[in-house]
Amino acid sequence: MKLKELYREIVNKGIQEDVRSSKEIAALLAGKKNEFEALRKSRKEFFDQDALFNPFDDSRIIWGNPEAKIRSMIVGIDVDGAELLLVDRLKGKGENIDLAVSHHPQGAAYAQFYGVMDLQVNVFSQEGISLSVSENLLNNRKAEVARRVSAANHLRGPDVARLLKINFLCMHTPCDNCAYQYLKRALGKTKPKNLGEIIDLLYVIPEYAQAAKNNNPPEITLGNRKSGCKKIHLEFTGGTEGPKEIYKELASQGVDTIIAMHQSDEHFQKCKEHNINVVIASHIASDNLGVNIMLDHLEKKGKFKVYEFGGFRRFTHKK
Repeated sequence: MKLKELYREIVNKGIQEDVRSSKEIAALLAGKKNEFEALRKSRKEFFDQDALFNPFDDSRIIWGNPEAKIRSMIVGIDVDGAELLLVDRLKGKGENIDLAVSHHPQGAAYAQFYGVMDLQVNVFSQEGISLSVSENLLNNRKAEVARRVSAANHLRGPDVARLLKINFLCMHTPCDNCAYQYLKRALGKTKPKNLGEIIDLLYVIPEYAQAAKNNNPPEITLGNRKSGCKKIHLEFTGGTEGPKEIYKELASQGVDTIIAMHQSDEHFQKCKEHNINVVIASHIASDNLGVNIMLDHLEKKGKFKVYEFGGFRRFTHKK
């Protein structure tokens, strides 16, 4: 499979697993096309044309030849200069590695990754929160994240890939969407009645079991194993944590439990204030889950040798 084909498959799978409908995503992409066509000719070169088919700002080919044939890839949760130097060293020792893949965004995909936060509006609407409340709170949070991200040195990792001539891709929200839908289906099937049953469910999933063996298990941070749960809200996609003010709105809609990849202390305190139970599933384990589901999909399209590094471990969920 060519790199550009692999990239398209990642995007397509991300769309398939998105909380937004295909019609909503089609409208989003049509809006990007109208925005591009309305630009003056001198400005069109600055438009990210991947946005015409890819609704995920945090997933891109960071550097490489789109026509390159990919037979093997080395996959990590975090891939930066140090990891790329390791890839170069491995290639120098005879390993045939065609592509380095990072889950967390790098370069141009990190510079405006907060654009994917918009899908959180759809996640909140599933809980009954009004569009106006969700959008207003989220816009404030997006602006906060944008200010923080703008100061970063976005080209450090991509420059290493360029100088070492390593094809480099990142796939973030498409994988997070896979993890979100996987756990949503698992919760719908098992219908846990308390937090202990949620923890037990997570331990059955190999990524979380592996994390537990490395002292990073799923944990209850608010509540206890016997704490009941009826309405569970998943915080697994949408780029990063949403607005901390949203917990008041979620509580008003009957949400009693949050399952999150990770949570800042500010968000934790808001959950505590509004009497919401919190289960932290383990950030890197949750990322591993989404990446593995994506790799399962890609391996249906072509055969690849997969190397593990950067916090990633390969497990299959093909059944």
